[in-house]
Amino acid sequence: MQGSSTAWPWPRAAITGASSGLGAALALELAAPGRTLHLSGRDAARLGATAAACRARGATVTETAFDVRDAGAAAVWIRGTGGLDLLVANAGTSAGTGGTRESADQVARIFAVNLTGALNTIMPALEIMRAQPPGPDGIRGRVAAIASIAAFTASPGAPAYCASKSALQRWTEATDATARAEGIRLHAVCPGFIRTPMTAPNRFPMPFLMEPEEAARRTLAGVQKGRARVVFPWPLYAAARLAGALPVSWLSRLPAKADAREPLPPPPPG
Repeated sequence: MQGSSTAWPWPRAAITGASSGLGAALALELAAPGRTLHLSGRDAARLGATAAACRARGATVTETAFDVRDAGAAAVWIRGTGGLDLLVANAGTSAGTGGTRESADQVARIFAVNLTGALNTIMPALEIMRAQPPGPDGIRGRVAAIASIAAFTASPGAPAYCASKSALQRWTEATDATARAEGIRLHAVCPGFIRTPMTAPNRFPMPFLMEPEEAARRTLAGVQKGRARVVFPWPLYAAARLAGALPVSWLSRLPAKADAREPLPPPPPG
């Protein structure tokens, strides 16, 4: 496992959802003298705190507050970086736990953030990476899309979350297969439970719960090793794959869910 943020080989990196949780941990793990970080998030105050902590570690940092559902703002942010060695599409959301169903608004919001929101930054990033000269390793740029181990099972407890993360994981891995010919790599990152504000309200056991700092190191190590699928921890991944192989009719016996933890925010402009 990597021990120093200066060892990561990407001088220019951008991270969405960098105001807290895994996104903030990734920013701090990458922060080092000589590295430029472009951080984004919806909460300007929390994003500013992450940016200040990264600057204290010697990194050059820009911070931009916007909602990844705003495709125009996402494209402007990406193009304003002037070039990227690594994009981490990390911003995500869920519908919470409890209740018996997900509302239409919840389902729409989860897909808009977790899938379309990720693509809103990934697609313009791929454009600028194609125009970049390759680095010492022959790669023009890398994209790490933060999916989830939940992508591998259809849990009635989080239908939209599982489906949106599954779609992101499948799209990322399929696109990586062809992007390699252009000197670009895409990595589907599928972590298990991480101690973040999103998982804090959970009232059920979260096996192999890990701290965001550890998850950040595992994420970056997997990307550096060139893995198309970066998944951890392995015992939980194995359990998810096993659950995904169960007869679909068994799903009706599992608990369902739904009510949102917070009011839905207004839609982005445009």
